[in-house]
Amino acid sequence: MKKVLSQRLECVLSYIPIGSVLVDIGSDHAYLPTEAVKRGVVQKAIAGEVAQGPFLAAQKEVIQSGLTASIDVRKGNGLEVLEKEEGDCIVIAGMGGTLIASILENGKDKLSKNMTLILQPNIGGKSVRNWCVQNGWKCVDECVMKEDGHLYEIIVAVFSPAESHLTEKEQLFGPILLQHREDSVFREKWEREQHEWARILRQLEQANGNEAVDEKRRQLKKNIQYAKEVFS
Repeated sequence: MKKVLSQRLECVLSYIPIGSVLVDIGSDHAYLPTEAVKRGVVQKAIAGEVAQGPFLAAQKEVIQSGLTASIDVRKGNGLEVLEKEEGDCIVIAGMGGTLIASILENGKDKLSKNMTLILQPNIGGKSVRNWCVQNGWKCVDECVMKEDGHLYEIIVAVFSPAESHLTEKEQLFGPILLQHREDSVFREKWEREQHEWARILRQLEQANGNEAVDEKRRQLKKNIQYAKEVFS
């Protein structure tokens, strides 16, 4: 039976540079590297998975696809599955932004200046962009998409320390996405976020104050103000 990629993974696949060596971290069933090789987008790929079940599922998919010579399935945590500077396109998709940033931080000795990072946080895109800024990676492309009622951001970054600066607003909304703020999916995403920020803020206004709560309130108010500026 022919496997069909989700719209989310199709969008991720569209950003993979032709001819690159793909590294898919948290590859699950290895659908992305399998399709990338089948379509001739990449010649070789590494599928990394930390959990035993998905690791075995990825191995099975690669074997059944007859691609064991092209796709190496490895078990390990994050970028520890790589040798230093191995591969030139790293995909980390389908996780929270904080976890993606943690994977990059813990494995940044495995990154090289000629790599492309394709990062798809389910939530918390700001954490991903913040890590990029702090480590000299520039956001060169972005999109926001909707599938089955869920909204996803995709962030593409390359190493460029001199151009990696972003304002706090750009880290939150995305520097490239801000240029297309009239996009209906972009607007829907941030309308949802504003409702959630307002809900949490109402709860925090009733909570006993401490330093952490006060800081959370300040950040939520700042985010709400940013959103008003973006959509005014």
